[in-house]
Amino acid sequence: MSATIAKSTLQFLTDLTQNNNREWFNLNKKRYEEARKNYTSFLDEMLEEMSAFEPIALDQKGKDLVFRIYRDVRFSNDKRPYKDHFGAYVAEGGRKSILPGYYLHLAGNNNSFVAGGLWMPPAAYLKAVRQEIDYSLDEFKSIVETPDFKKRFGNISGEQLKTTPKGYDKENPAIEYLRFKSWNAVMPIDDKTVLSADFMSVVLDAMRALKPFNNFLMEPLKEIGQE
Repeated sequence: MSATIAKSTLQFLTDLTQNNNREWFNLNKKRYEEARKNYTSFLDEMLEEMSAFEPIALDQKGKDLVFRIYRDVRFSNDKRPYKDHFGAYVAEGGRKSILPGYYLHLAGNNNSFVAGGLWMPPAAYLKAVRQEIDYSLDEFKSIVETPDFKKRFGNISGEQLKTTPKGYDKENPAIEYLRFKSWNAVMPIDDKTVLSADFMSVVLDAMRALKPFNNFLMEPLKEIGQE
């Protein structure tokens, strides 16, 4: 494994955080293009390595999985024109997929992370996953409550209902997991690790650890079909 993240890539993202305006960005367009190319090259090698344990990585290309850096500010109070990070989503159907997958977030100031799971699924998917957790709580807990998983990702995160989901009792033993509207596992990564020679190994090890979690979330969705 040879792909690494260049110090200049992380520095560009750090500088962008402090200079999030079109004038600065246009003056630093070449730095952006070089940083994006570095990140995309890293993704290409990551996908190649991932395909050994995750078939959905096969035939995917880094350039197709990277989200645009330009923000859609039309309906947002936050008018900053650019995202201050690079992000890529690996899932069946590519970066716009609504299925469980793997996300690599690259940002300066120790804000990088690897994440996996299911983010804000549509109602039918939400219902199916809740049912699966309810029926197979022991299996779910055997994935997300193991010491290794907890050490990497801590507790499951994601938006939650304040009340009990429809059709479930508040005394249900799975209720803490049933309240979620997204099921995410997130592993923060500091800048030193991002810039280290073994960053690729760190990312791949995290994604291997995420696979059983993603598999569990995917299982009840197979019969629904992607909308």
